[in-house]
Amino acid sequence: MEWTDERISELTKLWNDGLSTAEIGKMLGISKNAVVGKAHRLRLSSRPSPIRRMAMRPLTPRIPREPRSSGAPALPASVAMTPPRQSQAVAAPAPSPAKVRVETPVLQLSNQRCMWPVGHPGDTDFHFCGERSLVGKPYCATHCAVAYVKAKPKTGEAA
Repeated sequence: MEWTDERISELTKLWNDGLSTAEIGKMLGISKNAVVGKAHRLRLSSRPSPIRRMAMRPLTPRIPREPRSSGAPALPASVAMTPPRQSQAVAAPAPSPAKVRVETPVLQLSNQRCMWPVGHPGDTDFHFCGERSLVGKPYCATHCAVAYVKAKPKTGEAA
């Protein structure tokens, strides 16, 4: 494809009119990437990105964490601090009333104890579940029910 003076002036006009790169590409019979590349080489005015940026979301105030004491051991890298993201919000199951919750410190954890984090790592009451874990799993039966959710069957064709 060759950029003639007519095509360049048409591109410049459409660009200044505020059309999207995809719309300009369709009108000129080229890809939107070709439009972006030529606009950049022509040094046409830049535009804000159509993708929403994180900065556009309202910021939530952060709560400062307490500094860790120098004698505190670091958490193992293999311990996940947050549960996996799920499509639907699932509340952590409440412990059964018959069981007394025992807060297990990090140093007492083993591969036979549930490593489900409870609370925020910066909080003083942060701990791990500590119940007996299922064989081959890092969590107890209650937390496995939350962590391992079966995928929904696919229906129809992809969009």
